[in-house]
Amino acid sequence: MQKTSKALFGLATAFVMSSALPNLAKADELTLCWAAWDPANALVELSKDFTAKTGTQMKFEFVPWTSYADRFLNELNSHGKLCDLIIGDSQWIGGSAENGHYVKLNDFFDKEGIKMDDFVPATVVGYSEWPKNTPNYWALPAMGDVVGWTYRKDWFEKPELQKEFKEKYGHDLAAPKTYGELKQIAEFFQKREIDGKTVYGASIYTERGSEGITMGVTNVLYDWGFQYDNPQKPYDMEGFVNSADAVKGLEFYKSLYDCCTPPGSSNVYMVESADAFKSGQVAMQMNFAFTWPGLYKDEKVGGDRIGFFPNPAEKAHFAQLGGQGISVVSYSDKRDSALQYIKWFAQPDVQAKWWELGGFSCLNSVVNAPDFAKSQPYAQAFLDSMAIVKDFWAEPSYASLLQAMQKRVHNYVVAGNGTAQEALDGLVKDWSDVFKDDGKI
Repeated sequence: MQKTSKALFGLATAFVMSSALPNLAKADELTLCWAAWDPANALVELSKDFTAKTGTQMKFEFVPWTSYADRFLNELNSHGKLCDLIIGDSQWIGGSAENGHYVKLNDFFDKEGIKMDDFVPATVVGYSEWPKNTPNYWALPAMGDVVGWTYRKDWFEKPELQKEFKEKYGHDLAAPKTYGELKQIAEFFQKREIDGKTVYGASIYTERGSEGITMGVTNVLYDWGFQYDNPQKPYDMEGFVNSADAVKGLEFYKSLYDCCTPPGSSNVYMVESADAFKSGQVAMQMNFAFTWPGLYKDEKVGGDRIGFFPNPAEKAHFAQLGGQGISVVSYSDKRDSALQYIKWFAQPDVQAKWWELGGFSCLNSVVNAPDFAKSQPYAQAFLDSMAIVKDFWAEPSYASLLQAMQKRVHNYVVAGNGTAQEALDGLVKDWSDVFKDDGKI
């Protein structure tokens, strides 16, 4: 009944918005800023419909992920007018709200009948809200994303490997449900010869320069019991960031790196992990869900050769949230037209087409549709993954918090310096210093 009501509301909303579109005030041109990746190409295609309905031409400023944050945070901090619309990372929301970079959207949403209840709750918290868990909205959920896994389904299904694995471990060779199972599989494939080629267990995130190793290791830390702070006392991190369980989680991540990754895996993020999988190097690959459509279409490893599974569980079960919301930049001279783009993008029929083109919709009427789970081979894994998401700090000082974690974790996991306990103790100190400077502790 609840789903039916949402569907009916979605249709009504779509009708109201669609009939209003021809009367929109026209602007000559809007510039949308985002990262250069496959979903951006899908958005260019989708936006042709907006231009056809409004007459407003769309320009796009896309930059590689490695320079995405530096490029656009500098643009926002300098009050630049390049971007009328921006699809900013989830961690930017706190700083962009408090520093006045984004237009607050509450009044606009109320006026246009855009309801945040119509979007997947985790994406509203992650992409739109600041402060978190308050009804203050600075973005519309635009691109759902989460860290998950792909695996070589064709290798897993080889009868001789299935037999050998079951004899060794006592259970079937299949997509792992726990990290213990994942490590068994990774060890099983490490340096094994398949089709005349030496292969390896898994590709995981280790990149130091931007956010890579943090986006990887958190998937394990969360599942072992790591928490950012005391749920009863914000910014009280001692015994939560560096708890005994968190230490075990960090030790596990290092053990996975040491035992089961390909040679030259010391600086791996999204592109490198996907390349390791596409080149036939690894049995499993950690990566954001946005890579899945392209991998499924790959002639060498896609189709029947690839499988998808959500982040495994351990003591708890979480996955690192990715993805972004779309915001109107407060320094734009074309705010009204930019808001109309958001209004158009929020329509259920537009969101459905967004999914079809390769974007990841956050609208309930799309992801809760009866046929969604079967609409793509990776759709069920995406749904399962979005149900367990957890995000990194979204504080205004998130960049300093991120840099500290990148350094501490990389130095231990990849460089092999010190112990896991020392790394997390140091991280508590680093983060405490940041929050002291911010006046929060």
